[in-house]
Amino acid sequence: MRLRPPTPDEMKALADSLHLTMTADELEEYRTLVTENLAAYAAVDAMVEPKPEVKYPRTPGRRPEPGENPHNAWYMKTDIRGKDTGILAGRRVALKDTICVAGVPMGAGTAVMDGFVPDVDATVVTRILDAGGTIAGKAVTEGFSFGGAGHNSATGPVRNPRDPSRSSGGSSNGSAALVAAREVDMAIGGDQGGSVRLPASWCGVCGMKPTRGVVPYTGAIPMDPTLDHLGPMANSAREVALLLEAVAGPDGLDPRQSDFTPDAYSETLTGTVEGLRIGVLEEGFAYEGISQPDVDQAVRDAAQHFATLGAVVEPVSVPAHRDGQAILVALAIEGAYATLVLGNGMGHGWSGFYNSHLLEYFSRAMPRRANDLSPSAKSFLFLGGHIHNSYHGKYYAKAQNLRRSFTEAYDEVFRQVDLLLLPATPMKATELPPDDCGPVESVHRSFEMFVGTGGQFNITGMPAITVPCAVSEGLPVGLALAGRGFEDGRVLNAAHAFEESTDWTKRSPS
Repeated sequence: MRLRPPTPDEMKALADSLHLTMTADELEEYRTLVTENLAAYAAVDAMVEPKPEVKYPRTPGRRPEPGENPHNAWYMKTDIRGKDTGILAGRRVALKDTICVAGVPMGAGTAVMDGFVPDVDATVVTRILDAGGTIAGKAVTEGFSFGGAGHNSATGPVRNPRDPSRSSGGSSNGSAALVAAREVDMAIGGDQGGSVRLPASWCGVCGMKPTRGVVPYTGAIPMDPTLDHLGPMANSAREVALLLEAVAGPDGLDPRQSDFTPDAYSETLTGTVEGLRIGVLEEGFAYEGISQPDVDQAVRDAAQHFATLGAVVEPVSVPAHRDGQAILVALAIEGAYATLVLGNGMGHGWSGFYNSHLLEYFSRAMPRRANDLSPSAKSFLFLGGHIHNSYHGKYYAKAQNLRRSFTEAYDEVFRQVDLLLLPATPMKATELPPDDCGPVESVHRSFEMFVGTGGQFNITGMPAITVPCAVSEGLPVGLALAGRGFEDGRVLNAAHAFEESTDWTKRSPS
């Protein structure tokens, strides 16, 4: 393929964007130099690009009919079969629609991606199929993962199976709803600031953000590489452990991963917490004007239940915990802007697998379809663009530097305790906003809960899980447990012990 050289007008526009002042003759000389160097790109174009193997046959799937999509949680239905045997044999798994499945349309919750069909499977897809699971389809997500109230998808709001008038949470809203409705056995969600754990809490299922790097992110749409996680969701901690066991471990394509051997997580579930030191994180409770007293009380009751199981339960304090929200905003806003706008949906400067097909499609679609972005996505990009243009990365850089001291604050408390316990979210599932609400109301409703939804653990990379612990006013209440990095099995075992020793559907705040 012969690459097109820039026109004189394009050279002038490039010079202006680079703050260069040149005569027409100078620009023509540089245009000659640019044209000469296009030969290298033509050579690269002719080379065969290595891509992950697509191992299992499939059809493109189909869009569900309204009657078979009661909560509006399905984007595509598929029936992709893997091996006949394995730890996931017989289990149907849904995938957040930011995860590539070769040959199956992916919308990422936004009309911007209409028509995109991936040509590769994400690593988690291959591993699920290798473990005997069936990919049952793609679950609706908030558009490009911007939002937490379940109403920011181009296909409309995802309704909470516990109460269809309520939000399913977000951004992995379809994944949580399908698990809660038992339309699938398991799901994989994406979590940049609580987006697995929030919808899991509101829908009354178990959802986990593993330690950063335990699950390869290869083949999923990124937001910020330092915050991105994929995590399992199911109706029990045991099923979450099985799914995590199937998908965990280095894939050689994701530079966020270290060289480690994942645990057999399902075998860590002893159900015993005798002697486990659990710290009730005081900064996780009582957010003024946000926390609901019944949620806080239900979680404190759950902490006392752990004490009856033999755990040592005590209050602990991490004053920096509340600072985490501001750090998360600085990282997520400008990180997303750099990845999605400046980096054409993939970003630059790392040694992992680049989804070139996705990158090219996204970069062509965004200028044409930007008006189709949700209000929450537009607000993210406006703020990210303003901060980037006005302050040139200063606050993103400072937030990344603060990450280290912020993480050390948790490391210090983990010298006293083994796990932290706090509410998964400060409130129960909220009512869906009206369809005709304006941008301000829509965006406020999208992020009102995130101040207490565990985004701090995306910054630190620690494992964190949500497990339902009670019902109040007919709605689930979620308990969060967080642990030291790579102690995912300990976090899972504590959640499993809670589930095995009590029936959350019959618990209410004292």
